[in-house]
Amino acid sequence: MAAYILRRILLMIPTLIGIMAISFIVVQFAPGGPVERILAQLQGTDVSATDRITGGSGDFAAGAEPGGGGGTTSNYRGAQGLDPEFIKELEVQFGFDKPPLERFGLMLWNYARFDFGTSYFRDTAVVDLILEKMPVSISLGLWLTLISYAISIPLGIRKAVQDGSRFDTWTSTVIVIGYAVPGFLFAVLLIVLFAGGSFFDWFPLRGLTSENWEQLSWPARIVDYFWHLALPLTAMALSAFATTTLLTKNAFLDEIRKQYVLTARMKGLNDRQVLYGHVFRNAMLLIIAGFPGAFISAFFTGSLLIETIFSLDGLGLLGFESVINRDYPVVFGTLYIFSLIGLVTNLLSDLTYTWIDPRIDFEAREV
Repeated sequence: MAAYILRRILLMIPTLIGIMAISFIVVQFAPGGPVERILAQLQGTDVSATDRITGGSGDFAAGAEPGGGGGTTSNYRGAQGLDPEFIKELEVQFGFDKPPLERFGLMLWNYARFDFGTSYFRDTAVVDLILEKMPVSISLGLWLTLISYAISIPLGIRKAVQDGSRFDTWTSTVIVIGYAVPGFLFAVLLIVLFAGGSFFDWFPLRGLTSENWEQLSWPARIVDYFWHLALPLTAMALSAFATTTLLTKNAFLDEIRKQYVLTARMKGLNDRQVLYGHVFRNAMLLIIAGFPGAFISAFFTGSLLIETIFSLDGLGLLGFESVINRDYPVVFGTLYIFSLIGLVTNLLSDLTYTWIDPRIDFEAREV
């Protein structure tokens, strides 16, 4: 197992380099950038308009040096009428005076030491920005995963035991409908109904806690915290438990039909003893082992619209705003961190398999 873990860790290095290289190359050909954004602000033009740059290379393009040719021309569309020396200073400030290959190598070297630099437009370290947004994303990801598992596992077991019954049919219908309804649409409905829209004003519409949270007692803080999370979690959980429920049901159905279950019943064991004494461990192998991946998935994905609708300043909103504003240190820094966490999570999922069922041996499998 130690050799397998070492191989997986070593494989993370080229995987991370490949992810960052592809993203870096894509950015080379993406129009717009931080220099172009500043020039647009100085010229009083809209940022979205400056993104439609002729030439298709953008200010992050390889070897672009505005103000060349004796200072009479510039590669930046928004640079007309501005001092070429000022534009060169902007390039030096953002590091665009270096060749692309040198910039990429420097970025990898810094990221290997977990030095992600400073945001272009917030004047804050990328790590500090991520840590600042973490509470919202952790709250949404953690509680969404726990709620979905708490609903999915008991529901999936009962659906397997009562396969083909009325209960199985109507719960499957509800699950499919819930999975099909967009979370953001359901969030808007919840706001209209319960957050001061057209009917009731029972829940807050902004933030993770109230403004007077520091003055509250600990029990009141807990209540206030979950009071703010109630509607966002409800909107996100509508479709979150569908996959896990059906996976649990199918896993239990597959085990129930095996020979050892028939043998256990012939020995005189009742259905509950067979289900929880023999079937449960084997059927839950896939579900429990997938918990780390499910948590990371809920942590980093699917929360942008929910964060926006409920005014929650989390990682999803941070990533979106960074892309829009061409804040490349934040974009690449978060991409690197999320990719690394994803790779580590996949390894943890495999190790969880072996912990639940020692018969699984990944070292014996051909890589």
